[in-house]
Amino acid sequence: MEMMGQDGGAGESRGAGDGVLASLGWRGRRFAFRFPRPAIVMGVVNVTPDSFSDGGRFIDPAAAIDHGLQLVAEGAEILDIGGESTRPGADPVDEAEELRRVMPVIAGLASKTAVPISIDTMKPAVARAVLAAGAAIVNDVAASRTSPEMWETVAAAGAGYVAMHMLGTPATMQQAPSYTDVVEEVRAFFADRLGAAKAAGVATEQVVLDPGIGFGKTVGDNLVLIARLTEFKSLGRPLLLGVSRKSFLGKVLGAEARARLPASLACSVWAAREGVQIFRTHDVAATVQALRMLEAIHSRGPAAPAF
Repeated sequence: MEMMGQDGGAGESRGAGDGVLASLGWRGRRFAFRFPRPAIVMGVVNVTPDSFSDGGRFIDPAAAIDHGLQLVAEGAEILDIGGESTRPGADPVDEAEELRRVMPVIAGLASKTAVPISIDTMKPAVARAVLAAGAAIVNDVAASRTSPEMWETVAAAGAGYVAMHMLGTPATMQQAPSYTDVVEEVRAFFADRLGAAKAAGVATEQVVLDPGIGFGKTVGDNLVLIARLTEFKSLGRPLLLGVSRKSFLGKVLGAEARARLPASLACSVWAAREGVQIFRTHDVAATVQALRMLEAIHSRGPAAPAF
């Protein structure tokens, strides 16, 4: 599946915040995204009983499949399926239980939609099984820090890979996180992970980077990362941002999870202006609408700084 820019020429269109860019690609299995192009929205399907925002709503496979198809209808170009909660303080789920939750959903969606399917997992065995069932992307919040096995799995499948920054594990990440310069430390982490992934056989064009908003960061750290997203452009990889309904928004604004859509959209629009290309969200229709409006305005204005 070849995903081109709005003008049909890979590397020739403009996205908000990009100016005139050199061609930048992200590929995995049968799909290829070429930037600059309109921002990509990744729809979240949590197949868990305990995720912070919608835990339990889609634990039934049929409900999860229907929800995924609805997100595609709303404009999601990627579906991200998760069978293990990574909220702060979450307990790990064993491999067998994670597979039990996600496999019927992956298989069902792979047979009903052509959009790339992503698996949100830290486990290489889960990734292997899901890739064999039709998934195309591994979204790894652990960024393969403990061993190269996940990368070997991704390399063998030719899958897309999202490397996210996190301190510790979901169970420990919010226990007094501390940085000297959060942006520089996350940037150095990404540079290290890109080198290690390449050494394990993962091509650079397979990798997208996610700064891990809310994963081992204080409210201030999250705000600084979003404010300075442009500094990650030097790594030469597309950026993914996941802020949807996260707790730092509530701490800034005093809003409950389901009342955080306006704040989530504000962060997404800002991030698109700063050069982020991919947005992971629960609220697909609203996010697509906000990003398309930003792009429409940007297309009639002066060129933004080049990537």
